[in-house]
Amino acid sequence: MAKKIKTYIKLNIPAGEATAAQPVGPALGQHGLPIMDFVKAFNERTADQKGSILPVVLTVFEDRTFSFITKKPPVAEMIKKSINLEKGSAVPHRDKVGKLTKEQLRKIAQEKMPDLNADTIGAAEKIIQGVARSMGVDVE
Repeated sequence: MAKKIKTYIKLNIPAGEATAAQPVGPALGQHGLPIMDFVKAFNERTADQKGSILPVVLTVFEDRTFSFITKKPPVAEMIKKSINLEKGSAVPHRDKVGKLTKEQLRKIAQEKMPDLNADTIGAAEKIIQGVARSMGVDVE
């Protein structure tokens, strides 16, 4: 018989660097989960991706066990990394902070495709362009 699911927890955690502090500890603690078990498993699974922030979806079961999946870094993080940007623009439609080439756009779209709600690479590119625009990044 399958376990009964109690809830889902979504967190964004730096790869390979989860600790029992915010946001992990309080989120898991309120459901009575073993925090250090998650921290160890997460850090082992993501050690090769250090430097990225990864979305995690934890599935919490009623018997206080859990499973989790990691996703690709958020699109905004991927854009910042590909054009060496500290952060997006405070006034995105007026102050532009960088340019994204078609090749960089396609690369991000292909990498993020499994997590996106898109059927074609063209649709995925449109999603990436929208995120770039809201960060004040022009697409060439």
